[in-house]
Amino acid sequence: MLTFTDAQLQAWIAPLLWPFLRALALFTSLPVLGQRIVPVRVRIALAFFIAVAAQAMLPPMPAVALDSTAALLLAVQQVVIGLALGFAVRIVFAAVEMAGEIVGLQMGLNFASFFDPATASQTNAAGRLFGAMVALLFIVIDGHLAVIAALARSFDAFPVGTDVLGWLRTLQPQVWGAEVFHLGLWIALPLVGMLLFVNIVLGVISRVAPQINVFAVGFPVTVAVGLIGMLLTLPMLQSPFTMALERMLTHFR
Repeated sequence: MLTFTDAQLQAWIAPLLWPFLRALALFTSLPVLGQRIVPVRVRIALAFFIAVAAQAMLPPMPAVALDSTAALLLAVQQVVIGLALGFAVRIVFAAVEMAGEIVGLQMGLNFASFFDPATASQTNAAGRLFGAMVALLFIVIDGHLAVIAALARSFDAFPVGTDVLGWLRTLQPQVWGAEVFHLGLWIALPLVGMLLFVNIVLGVISRVAPQINVFAVGFPVTVAVGLIGMLLTLPMLQSPFTMALERMLTHFR
């Protein structure tokens, strides 16, 4: 008859349980793979597969009784760290989408805003375009593999231990919000400069030739200049996005 003790059962489950919880929390908050269109069963299967595949490079896990308060605190720690990693990636996505929102605002496309079911908010056409482009770029540059690698290395930077909230002193996620405005304005600055120059020219024309209806002429001109600017600048989106993603993932390595 096959028998085993509680210590043996904990030794088998603990090396898989903590990475599984951290990976599952990551796939809950990660863009693209964490959206509602991805079934929950797929996320659970991916988290379990990563927990099993990463066993060779993970440090030893602490022996904690699974029915104790310490195990509950460790589970909360893994969930919060996984959510923080997904939140860090989502900040980069939000920065790019904010750049699209700024460009759309300058182009006058707020009249064409619509409901985005992925973020449950109103967005304009330019913001939605930037969001779709950055999601495709995230897969093309193997950003999901970089995130999984950062997840595996996070067990060295933030090991499973009794100091449940110690990682907060190192990461300080409360200052990550500045990255949204910094990166968003950096990406949108060329297009904003072009559209500002167009608006200045239109303002001069309205003063020189008041008989010209600037409101009727200005809207198609700004939209055309904005579309041309996006056509020229979108191919260069990879560089700032990759730099920002690497900078955010560095916190977990």
